[in-house]
Amino acid sequence: QVQLVESGGGLVQAGGSLRLSCVASVRIARIIDWNWYRQAPGKSRELVAGITSSGSTDYADSVKGRFTISRDNAKNTVYLQMNSLKPEDTARYYCNLKAFTSWDGHALYWGQGTQVTVSS
Repeated sequence: QVQLVESGGGLVQAGGSLRLSCVASVRIARIIDWNWYRQAPGKSRELVAGITSSGSTDYADSVKGRFTISRDNAKNTVYLQMNSLKPEDTARYYCNLKAFTSWDGHALYWGQGTQVTVSS
């Protein structure tokens, strides 16, 4: 019954910025971590950024220094601030939640994705 909804994608010129948001439909009491993935046409889905329950963050080398992941557990929301965007960042971005719930146990939840297109 957990649904994740991403927003904030769009068309932006190279060098521009976007802030993605992902909100869970229900309050998750035991969040393990949040992650952002992206997938471009013809390519596999790749991990872009993650944040653990303790607040530790990790980033793919390709986005390190440009992207920042953050979360607000009270709002059941994770964010991805994307700066200095490049055409190669063009992809559909998906949020991912690792959590423990009474109905699913340990589980992974995925959003439907939001499209980011960076023009050169």
